[in-house]
Amino acid sequence: MEPSIGTPAHTFASPSSPPPSSPSGAGPSGTDRTSSASVGACVAGHAEVTVTPGDAPGQRLCVRPGTVVSLILQPRADDRRWVAVRSSAPAFVVASGWRVEADGSARASLRCAGTRGGTARVTALAKAPDVAGAAKVAFTLEVSVVPYTTER
Repeated sequence: MEPSIGTPAHTFASPSSPPPSSPSGAGPSGTDRTSSASVGACVAGHAEVTVTPGDAPGQRLCVRPGTVVSLILQPRADDRRWVAVRSSAPAFVVASGWRVEADGSARASLRCAGTRGGTARVTALAKAPDVAGAAKVAFTLEVSVVPYTTER
């Protein structure tokens, strides 16, 4: 079972970043974002991914070990609400610090492995509050943790 953060009363939205074919890793607000797993474009330290209504349902992000990613989920345009964030590989990316703001936006901190490299799929689940059944994946962030090279 995948670790998750959140409760059924929380709200999310879709991601904003350059399309995967974009050569730039910088978003419109100047925030570090990357859409490629190439080693030269990996973000170190801190990155921010903002998800807004109408954005693509998935995104890729390349980071260096120890990077903290702030995942910001804006309120959804439909009646579905964000309910949880899950990591497929907590050894590489751990979702923590989940909170929902009064305006309906939600935030999660994604803490990447300190020394190891690997890939994790972080999913954000959404569900209509008055409909029975399980929440469904509404956004996926593929995080590649790429270690620094060592000289021998």
